[in-house]
Amino acid sequence: MPEDDAARPAAEPDAVAARAAAEEQSAFSHPPVDPDITAAYGDHPDQVIDFYAPRGGEESAPFVVVLHGGAWRAAYDRRHITPFADFLARRGFAVANVEYRRGGGGSGEGDDGSVAGRWPDTFDDVAAALDALPGLVREALPQADARRTVITGHSAGGHLALWAAARHLLPTDAPWRTERPAPLRGVVALAPIADFAVAEKLDVCAGAALQLLGGEGQFGERQPYADPALLLPTGIATTLVQGRTDVVVPQAVAEAYADAAAKAGEVVGLTLLEDVGHFPLIDPAADACAVVAEEIAQLGW
Repeated sequence: MPEDDAARPAAEPDAVAARAAAEEQSAFSHPPVDPDITAAYGDHPDQVIDFYAPRGGEESAPFVVVLHGGAWRAAYDRRHITPFADFLARRGFAVANVEYRRGGGGSGEGDDGSVAGRWPDTFDDVAAALDALPGLVREALPQADARRTVITGHSAGGHLALWAAARHLLPTDAPWRTERPAPLRGVVALAPIADFAVAEKLDVCAGAALQLLGGEGQFGERQPYADPALLLPTGIATTLVQGRTDVVVPQAVAEAYADAAAKAGEVVGLTLLEDVGHFPLIDPAADACAVVAEEIAQLGW
């Protein structure tokens, strides 16, 4: 008997939600992988970087900097992305997994971890970590070839990766601004929260971008200092990898960033994966994760 067309709209959201839940469960099913060494870039407990040596014993390997996601909220730390960091190390990369301050605080909305990010602490930490990395990696991972550095990040970490590559475009009064572009081979942003205006329209991660910037009263004022879609063109090779069935950070957010880049005269790669949601991009058991590794390899090797 043909399926009742009237039933499809009700069934489809349930199927999408079930698949998204299964993808998330798979991504979080892997046990955390301890790093080879951890180094501090500041005094706060969250100001640390985990380093993973390339598993093939390479004497020189491309260097991948990983920024984890989790809507900039304290409940999600770097441990959930350690299987992905190890996956890259097993593919021959030297890897740095960066932690940074998240959760409440700095916005006047408490410090219980339910609030997204800290202003300005989250940005202070990412900038400080990237500035400290050249010195730290020389000691921690002598195999890492800093001349072949690629920065990647997932979800909120994808936002931070794009932002870190655009610090030379920040307003002149921004404390994180650099005088020249970062020495990167490129950026591979995975389902990034890349355009804050579109993210807010879609209520991505329950208003996380709005919370990150301190709420409605400060969103517009702080947006030029934090929104990657307003920090273009970077002059750095950039690829976005996005699942077409992502219900956490929808495809429209990545497309908005790519459109903004095009209007600024820059071509940004946008790899859209069919029947892929938010979490397979960092799930070593998923085919999408191999696609991500290949995108990184194309820039790093």
